[in-house]
Amino acid sequence: MPIVDLRATTITVPLEAPLRHSMGAHWGRFVRTIVEVIDDQGRSGFGEMGGGGESAENAVRSLLPYLKGHDPLQLEQLRWKIMNPTASLYNNRVQVHAALEMACLDLAGKTLGVRACDLLGGAVRERIPFASYLFYRYADQVTGTGGETTADDMVAHARDLKAKYGFKTHKLKGGHFAPDHDVDVLHALGAAFPCDGLRLDPNGAWSVEQAIRVGHAIERLNNEYFEDPTWGLEGMRRVRQFVRIPTATNTVVVNFEQLAQSIRHDLVDVILLDTTFWGGLRQAYKAGTVLETFQYGASVHSSGELGVQLASMLHLGAALPNLSFAADAHYHHLTDDIIVGGKMTYRDGMIDVPKGPGLGVEVDREKLACYAELFKELGGYAYDRDPGRPGWYSTLPEFRFADPALKQAPMGGPSR
Repeated sequence: MPIVDLRATTITVPLEAPLRHSMGAHWGRFVRTIVEVIDDQGRSGFGEMGGGGESAENAVRSLLPYLKGHDPLQLEQLRWKIMNPTASLYNNRVQVHAALEMACLDLAGKTLGVRACDLLGGAVRERIPFASYLFYRYADQVTGTGGETTADDMVAHARDLKAKYGFKTHKLKGGHFAPDHDVDVLHALGAAFPCDGLRLDPNGAWSVEQAIRVGHAIERLNNEYFEDPTWGLEGMRRVRQFVRIPTATNTVVVNFEQLAQSIRHDLVDVILLDTTFWGGLRQAYKAGTVLETFQYGASVHSSGELGVQLASMLHLGAALPNLSFAADAHYHHLTDDIIVGGKMTYRDGMIDVPKGPGLGVEVDREKLACYAELFKELGGYAYDRDPGRPGWYSTLPEFRFADPALKQAPMGGPSR
């Protein structure tokens, strides 16, 4: 099954409504690149990474000379060919490698008749729990979906998601408004769902002092962890000194050198592992085994996935013995997917690990082509810009609007 060709296709898939966060917004859609690895028998394995466009596609295709004739099972060789730590100073290929490794695991699993998680050592669970992912949202211009801003809005949104999907943990994407607004929303969620777990994640938007104040204000709630309340390992260390809620990060511990520092100096309690940010499913799994050794918590991070990456997250969750928390997923915000059979199904807040070989999902080529055309029509968007706040850009930390009613400009441009 040596590799003979690589393909990369950028697509954009609509969201129910534009998602607001502390660094900007998702403009009513996700942009992803689907990577395809083809062997000498014409079989395909698929991977996925965030972002896209001509430069991303060319970054994948340019690696064909490295990989032509490569055995997809030789994953350690793949890592050194693509993600050599010295060469990466000049060619940062972490997410490209992640998508290629994902595709190789998919292809190898299909060829051997085993699942991706079996290539990691096997599954210890067959269903992965997920948290609701609660964003303040602009209203979609066409459907009117979204528009949540107030505490009452967010509770109603969480009730709807819980009724549809069965979530038992609720994660608030904070940092868009003033810290006190997020505190009020989290308290409202705690009152509405007294038996459910809570998480607050402002994406590192607050100063250390703001983060400590918020941590004290929400301390009595049923918090699972306090995610990226401030920026940087030193900032996280200082917050952890003063706040009794376990801290977590997906932004400042995303490689093994940072993980070593975090463990050695006891900087963060829970690490969210991402199958793209860490450079692949195997790398995220290996980080999980390190966390298990040192008795730190592990969870699974979401970076705006479609079904291919979601499958990799499910296989990671299946293989991690120390998956102590429900995983993150943006998935329920999507209106569609590019896998055969449509979107995966939640049951009681969980998604089943795919049963088929490899990643266990197949790409629907008609949908892939359809959403590739939609990308060509709409183009990309800047994650760190907010179309409801023209001219705004993020600084860390920055003043956040105390009264959310002050900043309710309509979402500009098409939402799909």
